[in-house]
Amino acid sequence: MSFFEAVDPVFNSFVMGNAPVKQLATGFDWVEGPVWFGDHGCLLFSDIPNNRIMRWSEDGSVSVFRAPSNFSNGHTRDHQGHLISCEHGARRVTRTEHDGSISIIADSFEGKRLNSPNDVVVKSDGTIWFTDPHYGIMTNYEGFKSEPELPLQVYRVNPETGEINAMVTDMNAPNGLAFSPSEDLLYVADTGRMFTDDPQHIRVYDCSADGTLSNGRLFHTVAPGMADGFRIDTDGNVWTSAADGVHCIAPDGALLGKIFVPELVSNVCFGGRGKHRLFITATTSVYAINLNRQGL
Repeated sequence: MSFFEAVDPVFNSFVMGNAPVKQLATGFDWVEGPVWFGDHGCLLFSDIPNNRIMRWSEDGSVSVFRAPSNFSNGHTRDHQGHLISCEHGARRVTRTEHDGSISIIADSFEGKRLNSPNDVVVKSDGTIWFTDPHYGIMTNYEGFKSEPELPLQVYRVNPETGEINAMVTDMNAPNGLAFSPSEDLLYVADTGRMFTDDPQHIRVYDCSADGTLSNGRLFHTVAPGMADGFRIDTDGNVWTSAADGVHCIAPDGALLGKIFVPELVSNVCFGGRGKHRLFITATTSVYAINLNRQGL
């Protein structure tokens, strides 16, 4: 069976026949939030229900990076190399300092507790953008069941001043997010409210130099399944999770091709020595594939 399907012939130049999808680690419950640490030669990722952050190293070893992790989900790095994490359990976004201590970036908005921060990105100006759906507080599986105090929104934080602003307020439940290479576009997955039949798709917003968003519109609807987490390559293609693997979407919203993965994919990130390796978190396992592409 082929690992790939090219919907557009250009996708054949993105993948290589001698570079298969490889399982790197398995035995988890629901993995999410992959983030590459090239300076340490390792991938960190969340095993959410087991309340821990795991580490896969290039020598193939797997170890616990942090436990308990406050049911951490999505992660990224800031421009100083800190780990930025979304914590379902503590309902906050945090920064791991270089000495290992943890600082709170955001845990409330307008006097109310955040719901369950899910995914996070850092813009070139240093601002931290994160989604705050309700998935981590709807059951006790990925956090602590509780009532939402805020609408399900996308926020921006100025880490210097601590100012937090609601930037996207027109979604049912925002999830994954990423900026285009020039940062003039922000992509956000709307995966819908839990236990409903809400539409599930990726939306895109025009983003001005000061971060103001406008012209929110439909970008792409993944099928089968839905877009959960995604990342962008240097040409602006979107590599997103789907029910049958990872889909590659062109900047105009057209499906270019698929990478098949034997488990339900939750998220992806680029890493490796040339940012050419796509790491994939999928249900109980972590996979990777080398591409003829480079991630941002």
